[in-house]
Amino acid sequence: MTDRVTTGSDQDDGRRAAASAVVPEAGQQASGGDPEHTTAERVLGTIGTANRAAGSAESRSASKLWWDADADDYQAEHGPFLGDEEFLWCPERLRERQAKLLGEVEGKHVLEVGCGAAACSRWLASRGAHPVGLDISEGMLRHAAAGNERSGRSVPLVQGSADMLPFAAESFDTVCSAFGGVPFVADSGQVMREVSRVLRPGGLWVFAVTHPIRWAFPDDPGPDGLTAVQSYFDRSPYVEINATGRATYVEHHRTLGDYVSQITSAGFRLLDLIEPEWPEDHTEVWGQWSPLRGRTLPGTVIFRCLLPE
Repeated sequence: MTDRVTTGSDQDDGRRAAASAVVPEAGQQASGGDPEHTTAERVLGTIGTANRAAGSAESRSASKLWWDADADDYQAEHGPFLGDEEFLWCPERLRERQAKLLGEVEGKHVLEVGCGAAACSRWLASRGAHPVGLDISEGMLRHAAAGNERSGRSVPLVQGSADMLPFAAESFDTVCSAFGGVPFVADSGQVMREVSRVLRPGGLWVFAVTHPIRWAFPDDPGPDGLTAVQSYFDRSPYVEINATGRATYVEHHRTLGDYVSQITSAGFRLLDLIEPEWPEDHTEVWGQWSPLRGRTLPGTVIFRCLLPE
């Protein structure tokens, strides 16, 4: 799971200021810095945000830049929560061994999109599956390789983007993604089409993303994160830039309806839409996710899709 949105993953942890973003004047510091990501911001020279579009190539470039720079800090912060060999769908602590959203995986060829350190893939391997972990970031794949060595599980790792999957048609029985890839590409409909291409008929595509309703709220785990400050229907991307205007982090927003339309247009049948509730005994804060917000707002949505035979 590599999502930073206000969490420590992709989310934005307060990184995605929910109001109009402004680029600071030259020589000024960007406001609202996120201590969790200061190393990446320093390395990349991030100065603030910009109200502008970001296309496919720029979004891919920014994702690679960001996750390469943030990989060590991200893993240091969240590695203990994610584990070396565990399949966590979301900060709400929903585990695949309980949810069984992928069904029986023994003997199946499974692609994990946006695998990060590949803990999910190694869990799948422990259940008899033949997983492949894909991530755009060399830094994240370095941690995935280290996890392979620690666990003794040699999960194949491939560098690539979710909207340009480097695999032949009908290569996999199942494709999954736990907060990886989908929010960071400019055209998530292309991700759905690519997954449909590499999936065998009758296969499952299951992916988790930040619940779209969170886009309207500040990425704040406290009381301020309970008041909507922008439109849920505003699909403008969140773009961070350096002094030259180059994007150093990009995240895209889609509504629930957008996702459903993209899923069905790619030939899938939507089997289920899951909104995990915050467990009563879960007291940890993960970026924007917290017990306070979790009791009031959904933080994650999981789509379970079937490619008909």
